Amino acid sequence: MKEKIHIYHTNDLHSHFENWPKIRSFLAERKAIHESAGEDVFIFDCGDFMDRWHPFTEGSMGKGNTQILNEGHYSAVTIGNNEGITLPFQDLDGLYEKANFDVIVANLYLPHYKRPKWVQPYVIYETKHGHKIGVTAVTTYYQKLYELLGWELTEPFTELEMQINRLKDETDMIIVLSHLGIHDDEKIAELFPKVDLILGAHTHHFFHEGNKVHHTMMAAAGKYGRFVGYVDVELKEKPLMIQPKLFETDSLPSLENEVNFGYELESIGKKQLDSRVTYLHNTLEFSWDKPSALANLLCEALQEWCKADCALINSGLVLTQLQKGYVTKYDIHQMLPHPINPCNVELTGAQLKEVLLHAEEDGWSDLEVIGLGFRGSVMGVFVYSGIEIEKNEQQVFINGTLIDPVKTYTLATTDMFTFGRFFPEIRRSEVKHYFMPEFLRDIMEWKLGQMND
Repeated sequence: MKEKIHIYHTNDLHSHFENWPKIRSFLAERKAIHESAGEDVFIFDCGDFMDRWHPFTEGSMGKGNTQILNEGHYSAVTIGNNEGITLPFQDLDGLYEKANFDVIVANLYLPHYKRPKWVQPYVIYETKHGHKIGVTAVTTYYQKLYELLGWELTEPFTELEMQINRLKDETDMIIVLSHLGIHDDEKIAELFPKVDLILGAHTHHFFHEGNKVHHTMMAAAGKYGRFVGYVDVELKEKPLMIQPKLFETDSLPSLENEVNFGYELESIGKKQLDSRVTYLHNTLEFSWDKPSALANLLCEALQEWCKADCALINSGLVLTQLQKGYVTKYDIHQMLPHPINPCNVELTGAQLKEVLLHAEEDGWSDLEVIGLGFRGSVMGVFVYSGIEIEKNEQQVFINGTLIDPVKTYTLATTDMFTFGRFFPEIRRSEVKHYFMPEFLRDIMEWKLGQMND
């Protein structure tokens, strides 16, 4: 018999809670309406619900976000890269201890390919009229980074093939929660015609009325809670009737005290991070258009921590000054909110010189940077440690010695330069060592803590 079910989905909220009160109210209202009509409702999140740029998430290491998902009465979630590779192993392993929903990730394993107890590769949901909905999920294939944190990650398409083969004869509908991005979602639709619906994420794309590729419908809801996705499904003999749409949260009714919700979370996070790190006898300033005390200190700390020959960072990483007096973890978090890890990159002297001369070119300071873990506004100027540049003579010195074009040097920098296209020499380096789970703020905290010694 025919049966109507209702699917709501979110993705890439990234701890932008400004829209959450409206989303929570909307989901509760719609769920109640559908259930009063005797129809099933499923609510899914496709990853990156949390982001450690927000003090509430940082202070609770994401567990506060799990409670917020509980309040939204989600059916199931998958993880994105912000859950997967910005939390230390023990924090991801305990992230969903109090979850009232299923966590589905087909390609995440403990060492020796044992599944974590909190993860399921798929779930089959049975509707009131006996239809079976199979849901599986995969997350972005950052295999080496997961491995550094103590996890095993399998190739998502190989894993999907196994799960879909398990589901295809047991279910009336197959849904994939994908944190792979739009291009890989299109590939899923091409390779796996048994998949009826892909709920997408990661690349922050959205479809107002879905996008059908071959036999598969794709749906996605952008980022930051700007939209809530909805899919109206009529279960019957295939092809199923699947009609996605988006609800824009700005058009949803305003709620009393919705602004206060954000302030309350900020306050909770600030309190959780109210731990003293050091005492400053003078205020440390920052600047994006010239080197500053804080950017120089961070760059120096990076070189020391990574035990590198030299270091390079962009001044746009530093977002606030540090006031004279006691400095807390909250202060450092506000200064460096980015989920960015330090790394070492090996370059020949010739390659390193090319990077540094490129960094000295005009146009960087106002360049807007989006993604790659960066949570600031602009690139800013470049700051160095262990490096001197005589721009007019095109000469570069490493720790006082003229750079040797054939010698191999270790450059400490940020992981975003290994992923982005800013410096091809860094991106193409065959030897990169990522320091995980430490973020830049952890390195700065370590450096500031030495000031008390």
